[in-house]
Amino acid sequence: MYKSILNIRETQTAIKLVKDSFQMNFKSVLNLERVTAPLFVEENSGLNDDLNGTERFVSFDLLDGGEQVTVVQSLAKWKRMALKKYGFAPGEGLYTDMNAIRRDETMDALHSVYVDQWDWEKVLTKETRNIETLKDTVRIIVKEIAETKKKLKRIYPELKLDICEDVFFITTEELLQKYPGLTPKERENAIAKEKGSVFLMQIGGAMSNGMRHDGRAPDYDDWDLNGDILFWYEPLERAMEISSMGIRVNAESLDRQLKIAKADNRRAYPFHQDLLNDRLPLTIGGGIGQSRMCMLILEKIHIGEVHVSVWSEAVLKECREKGIEFL
Repeated sequence: MYKSILNIRETQTAIKLVKDSFQMNFKSVLNLERVTAPLFVEENSGLNDDLNGTERFVSFDLLDGGEQVTVVQSLAKWKRMALKKYGFAPGEGLYTDMNAIRRDETMDALHSVYVDQWDWEKVLTKETRNIETLKDTVRIIVKEIAETKKKLKRIYPELKLDICEDVFFITTEELLQKYPGLTPKERENAIAKEKGSVFLMQIGGAMSNGMRHDGRAPDYDDWDLNGDILFWYEPLERAMEISSMGIRVNAESLDRQLKIAKADNRRAYPFHQDLLNDRLPLTIGGGIGQSRMCMLILEKIHIGEVHVSVWSEAVLKECREKGIEFL
């Protein structure tokens, strides 16, 4: 029977400590400024992200005027427009608390229909739009997650696990060649268990077997310059993805990826027109899961222990039987 290291009230206090500690250091080392962001956007703006391309938006119409709007799934496109609007210069960036509803998520230990993350975005120059900038940024984020874990262990010495700061970088094609007989998720688990902390690169395009490792929308990440931060998480004996991030598309990569994804209809959206005509800054950005980070640092085995959501009766029954107490 599972027993949480921290009781439910201690957990609530610790969640705030995790979030406050991480974001204060994270924004400082990456030179980010906090901004206010939308919960929903106009449906025809092209600003919402379709993630893997299959998720359904939560949408509703407004009483005044009947405009149809959709609840955000992430803010990758909105952030880029905000950087231009607010006049951010190269080397400067923004971050925000992003709350989303992803109605098509399959509920399990790491997935909920409610998503909370730090969405961030930073302006690049043509010279800094490269793989080394991506890797350096990943190392900074992993270091700050590890530092947050160390701080919480000093406050709650009952916490025992450490976070590996030495990030291993590998592409999806290299991972396929290393574990050709495994599924994508099995490959992630295998490399995370072997290395501890991994940045899995180049997600979205087809590999040598003709398959994609995972889906990515064609109009925010450059599929050659993106990736996921994965940690091996011993309590669940699996890889835990904490962040999906990358250098964003420029006009050339957007044009190429829209063709590959057969999504040329998006070219008519204002956001895409701005990108294709080089009217938006070059950027790097991503999302960092707040609740997953709390799970990782507080050594929880279910995301329902660190945020409040709605769960199916089957999930509730299974967790009660295992001794898992939801917020």
